[in-house]
Amino acid sequence: MSQLLVLQAVVEATPEAVAAVLLDVRPGGRSPMALDGTIEETDVGDEFEVLHDGDKVKVAIDRGARSVTIEGAWWYRGVTSVEPDPLGSRVRFRMFNIAEGHGWAVRFVSRGPINAAPREFAETIHRLGTELGVPAHVV
Repeated sequence: MSQLLVLQAVVEATPEAVAAVLLDVRPGGRSPMALDGTIEETDVGDEFEVLHDGDKVKVAIDRGARSVTIEGAWWYRGVTSVEPDPLGSRVRFRMFNIAEGHGWAVRFVSRGPINAAPREFAETIHRLGTELGVPAHVV
């Protein structure tokens, strides 16, 4: 597994308040990262699969670590976490290549997601700040 990208932001609210919204990623959830689609299982736990735009997306929420991991396609893993910051919370997004033995192909298929990630992350942070009613900005 190799890390492809790291993005960070500050949200001026407690880590608990930020995580309460950010980790609500089930379809219809309050999180700006909430997935559209159909849950592929009946378990109401923190690990589930969503059928999103014809693809299965695996989601794992770790409430203790205040993080959510989303895996899709054959190569992608995105991990978003919330940590304490002097101004409130630091939200960190990390994109990984999890493909085994196909590193050369990931260079081609990851270009779009890598290029789109800063804009999408900034939108997520803006929506998160709006939901919480606090300042939030990418750093």
